[in-house]
Amino acid sequence: MKKTSLVIMAAGIGSRFGKGIKQLEPVGPNGEIIMDYSIYDALQAGFNKVVFIIRRDLEKDFREVIGSRIEKRAEVAYAFQELEDVPAGFSCPPERVKPWGTGQAVLAAREFLREPFAVINADDYYGKEAFSKVHEYLIEDRVSSGKLDICMAGFILGNTLSDYGEVTRGICRMDKEGRLLGVDETRNIRKSPGGACAVLPDGTEKALDPKALVSMNMWGLTPEFVQELEQGFRKFLSQWGEQDLKKEYLLPDIVDRLIGEEKAAVSVLKTKDIWFGVTYQEDKYVVREAFADLIRRGVYPEKL
Repeated sequence: MKKTSLVIMAAGIGSRFGKGIKQLEPVGPNGEIIMDYSIYDALQAGFNKVVFIIRRDLEKDFREVIGSRIEKRAEVAYAFQELEDVPAGFSCPPERVKPWGTGQAVLAAREFLREPFAVINADDYYGKEAFSKVHEYLIEDRVSSGKLDICMAGFILGNTLSDYGEVTRGICRMDKEGRLLGVDETRNIRKSPGGACAVLPDGTEKALDPKALVSMNMWGLTPEFVQELEQGFRKFLSQWGEQDLKKEYLLPDIVDRLIGEEKAAVSVLKTKDIWFGVTYQEDKYVVREAFADLIRRGVYPEKL
């Protein structure tokens, strides 16, 4: 069996959620958190290693809430995303507070990434189909395109919206073969009678195709991609490190750049599962009911 890792990004502050650590919010009947279900699905799909990317001050909580349990079922590693973790020759401006972004988060785990891996957000539920499709892609023997052959799970826009506020989604542009051409970040998306719309700065609404595929930051990547991350982070810091104290080094932007430079071929793997996550405080009640429904329908056992 090929070794594959699940990388879980859990170092985000989650300011919109309010007080508390949203990644550790119980949503299951026995105190399970969203990560429990993601890891359960990933292990069933064939992943056999879990890498948590967290803030160092959360390590104790993570080990107590989830890490100690997962260590009994799979290999587990912890990586720490820190502002000061920048390449030699660079330094973190003392005024910077915001983390460097998801690209730097994955770089924080580089010592553990010697095999193909999937990357997900800690506070998002992706469903079983996405894990299966990404894992199949990562272990598949294929003729090399001469580029970085990577993938992402493509979720149907209408399956990713919140009832409690506007969201930002990366809407995918693809070619006829289902390869990603680019991701258009679209802000202020909400449900509408037509399915979905984006609220423009002047208050008007722009209708969106609710069947469009969007990126929810679930990627299937390779160790070679990590090398590109390292090189790209140096360029990012040279351009933005001192200029913009809030600018982030983000996976969608990195992938978009690699596509534009013809260094990456990204397959979009469509999944019909409902995505949900805890963005707003009110979302947690919907998420709890959603998991209760999944358990009633036999998708998950009552106790994982």
